[in-house]
Amino acid sequence: MSEKNREGKRTARQRLAEEREKQKAADRRRRGLIIGAAVIGVLGLAAVGGVLAANSGKEDKSETSGPAVAPSGAVGKDALAIPVGKDSAKASLAVWEDFRCPACQAFEKTYRATIHELVDAGQLKVQYHLATLIDGNTRGSGSRHAANAAACAQDAGKFTAYHDVLYDNQPPETEDAFAQDAKLIDLAKKVGGLDTPAFRSCVEDGTHNTWVDKSNAAFQDGGFGGTPTVLLDGKNLIEDRSMTPAKLKQMVEAANRK
Repeated sequence: MSEKNREGKRTARQRLAEEREKQKAADRRRRGLIIGAAVIGVLGLAAVGGVLAANSGKEDKSETSGPAVAPSGAVGKDALAIPVGKDSAKASLAVWEDFRCPACQAFEKTYRATIHELVDAGQLKVQYHLATLIDGNTRGSGSRHAANAAACAQDAGKFTAYHDVLYDNQPPETEDAFAQDAKLIDLAKKVGGLDTPAFRSCVEDGTHNTWVDKSNAAFQDGGFGGTPTVLLDGKNLIEDRSMTPAKLKQMVEAANRK
């Protein structure tokens, strides 16, 4: 392997690690704010209530509840995972992700081509679990809206392509651009055959919002350290400092030789 290639892989791993550390820092800040709010006590309740009331008016759709409508073909416990790939593949990847998460985007940029190659070869099947961690950190709703839109794309048989488009057009973490349905619908134009009345209605109605909430609750209950969490047949790839796309490919090919 050339020195240039080795340096490129180190840079990719470093970028992913840096994004995960940023997210962990944001989580720590959020926990600190929650603790601080508790200490404020009775005198702060009115002010906190005012903030909540102001935000509730801005996120009316995000506050709605109803039956959890799983997208077409969803699998697993409570049908909370979106499957990609052939059931006959001997290697299985579970990906917990948030469309607003910069570390998830870094993972995508590094491993996407390899994952697509292995899925297309029938060697790897993937289950995508959608979380809304960044919404919780920023009091936004873009993670939830984007996850709902991705579920709507699954209904249309276009999940993988739209999933990739969302990451290719991810806004800065501090900008809640995915909270705008018009933005999500506009991005659907980049996927052939997705921008239909049925898709637009699914996005605007928040058809899968409650399902997204259940998926995020499962993520929280799972005790995972953050997004992305990527498990290959139960092995956490993010915790493996030596992991590279080439190593992932070797592991998957080895599993298929068994």
